[in-house]
Amino acid sequence: MNRTRIIFIAIIVLALVVIGVSWGLGYLQTRPQQPLVVAPTGPIQIRVLTALPVEPWVRDAAKQFNDEKRKLTGSNEVIQVEVIAMDGLTALGKWDRDDFGILGDRTLADLTDAEKDKLTQFPTVWIPDSRYLVELANVTYKERLGRDVFLTDGEYRARPIAISLFAWGIYQTRAQVLEQKFGDINWKSIHDAAVSKGGWPELGGDPSWGFFKLVVPNPRKNVGGLAAMIAAAGEFYNRTDISVADVTNPEFQTWLKELMGALTDVSGSSAYTAEDFALFGYSVGDGGQLLESDLLTNMAGIQTRWADPLLIRYPNYVSWFDFPFTVWVGPETTAFEKNAALEFQKYLLSADVQKKAVARGLRPANPDVPVAPAGEGDSLFARWESQGAQAIVPRTTAMRAPNRDVLLALLRWFDLNVAQR
Repeated sequence: MNRTRIIFIAIIVLALVVIGVSWGLGYLQTRPQQPLVVAPTGPIQIRVLTALPVEPWVRDAAKQFNDEKRKLTGSNEVIQVEVIAMDGLTALGKWDRDDFGILGDRTLADLTDAEKDKLTQFPTVWIPDSRYLVELANVTYKERLGRDVFLTDGEYRARPIAISLFAWGIYQTRAQVLEQKFGDINWKSIHDAAVSKGGWPELGGDPSWGFFKLVVPNPRKNVGGLAAMIAAAGEFYNRTDISVADVTNPEFQTWLKELMGALTDVSGSSAYTAEDFALFGYSVGDGGQLLESDLLTNMAGIQTRWADPLLIRYPNYVSWFDFPFTVWVGPETTAFEKNAALEFQKYLLSADVQKKAVARGLRPANPDVPVAPAGEGDSLFARWESQGAQAIVPRTTAMRAPNRDVLLALLRWFDLNVAQR
């Protein structure tokens, strides 16, 4: 082989090496970050941020799951579930502020010891009140990372584990007066009751009742408060989608301020409004729109403590909570943790565990589990049917999920017009 041919072949080989190295570097820069793949050396810990309405059920399920010492398929390591109760809006705020501490474009080697310790407490799963909160969190991380961190399809997609809706809960004596006066109990009739200058006597009620007192969860403590205001706006506008322009409409703001003026003790209002109904009775209020599962689980307490039972009425414009089981897909949690989370998700959706959700007033996400099982006395829907609970929801119109700007506008309006009273 002559010298010219050797030089030619050497140049070709060098060129191929340069191309290969360039391609490899480009791939490493553009490929998605892979999750940490660290072989577990002990129990696989998964942390589950859980919305308040389903927390007792999820916590009980996690305890049983842990007691059974279930293992991840293909691994000898036991899965341990830790449940952390957190309102959906509070959790969303923490995601927005990056309070949990994401890696971003860093690796473990780039972290300080304090950051590594913080990462050990990173949530594996988020179960918020509603899917739209997941979508709002994704918007933030899309801007920050250029990708979604919670998926809507595939193996790790967000899946509802239980369902509940917002319904009217009103003391029977008050409901009878309102229905005789207005026909139906809805946001418009509640508004008219709220602005009645003569109070209950003008409405046809007992003078000792005073003025109508509305019950709505504090939206700064419970995402249900926002859901109630969104449903009220839907009824005001007679449509399912609400915009920022709708929230800032002076006519609507006047109407909403009159309505919310009937709230009692806003500054001290609790995140557990239905529970307060059972504990404190009429001092909390005469009625309001609350989560159906919260109403059902507190019906017995109300019957025990107060002579006047609570009635449930279903609105025309309904806000649904679907409690999606949402797995974090970023590199902050290991592949083992993500797959262990799916094992717990399957457990929550199993028929036996779903029946326990029904026993707590939640509607099952597993279609094979009935809301009111025939011959089973532990269904709160069947137990409180005489008080208006319905296993099959009457024809209603579902409100569309609000976007971030609408939520912020409503919260700002609440802070300026109601919270400072």
